[in-house]
Amino acid sequence: MTIYESSPELRSLLSLPERPRLLVVDDQPINIHALYEIFHEAHEVYAATSGQEALDFCRATPPDMILLDVMMPGMDGHEVCRRLKADRDTADIPVIFVTAQSDPADETRALEAGGVDFITKPANPAVVRARVKTHLTLRAQNELLRQLAFIDGLTGLANRRRFDEALQSEWRHCWRREAPLTLLMIDIDYFKRFNDRYGHQAGDACLQDVAATLKAAFGRPHDLVARYGGEEFVCLLPETDLAAGEAKAQVLLADVEHLAIPNDAAPAPAVVTISIGLATAVPGERTDPRTVMALADQALYEAKHAGRNCLRTAVVSAG
Repeated sequence: MTIYESSPELRSLLSLPERPRLLVVDDQPINIHALYEIFHEAHEVYAATSGQEALDFCRATPPDMILLDVMMPGMDGHEVCRRLKADRDTADIPVIFVTAQSDPADETRALEAGGVDFITKPANPAVVRARVKTHLTLRAQNELLRQLAFIDGLTGLANRRRFDEALQSEWRHCWRREAPLTLLMIDIDYFKRFNDRYGHQAGDACLQDVAATLKAAFGRPHDLVARYGGEEFVCLLPETDLAAGEAKAQVLLADVEHLAIPNDAAPAPAVVTISIGLATAVPGERTDPRTVMALADQALYEAKHAGRNCLRTAVVSAG
């Protein structure tokens, strides 16, 4: 049994679709039809007849795998693959080249462009099904290993290792786009008192509830909520300015308070609350992600000393 044939619970954990999405890219309709007939019963099959159409489709709705012809007018398959691999939003999509070319040099060129496999036309249905199944399974297994390495065991959020990696990646991304990056440092107020009053099992449940609430507030694919350590969390919001970051922080403050988790060991409102430190920067040569982290941490310190259950902000100067 492969991961794609596994239980609904495991498929849900991995966010695997019931019917994997395949994109067939070929300028000849007869070739598209042939692959459609092979895969349509178990897969969602989409088609593009040019390289640019394929790129546009992948950026809008990334498929689980691409079956890509090499010889196409305008942009050939090698260039399409290189562009997909150069874009972080599409780089992980497996590409299988399906082509009439059969020279070993052609296969080498396809693999060097970023393809995971190379199938010669006319494609044998059993062979192409087996190879697609193999690469979909490998992708799912890699995703499972990646998630296990980067997930906090208690809360299910990203862990600090994942956050550190994402911070560097999103910093570079925002630098290229000359876009702001906002970071929120979050701490559960009076959490030590909570643990002392209610016990560590209740403390773990509190951490899980707060984590789920924080995560539910974010919907964009590149926003990240992570457990930073203990009762501290961090949120990374690429391409988000100060005003948008402040608005999101106020939502988080309200959402956690509205959980109404009792905390008699804290002053009024005697429920679990959070404090937030926010820092925003436009990455560049004179700014550094460590500076953003330090300023967010300082802003959190100020929020704690301003009475807790509040937000304090900092902006990193580009000069």
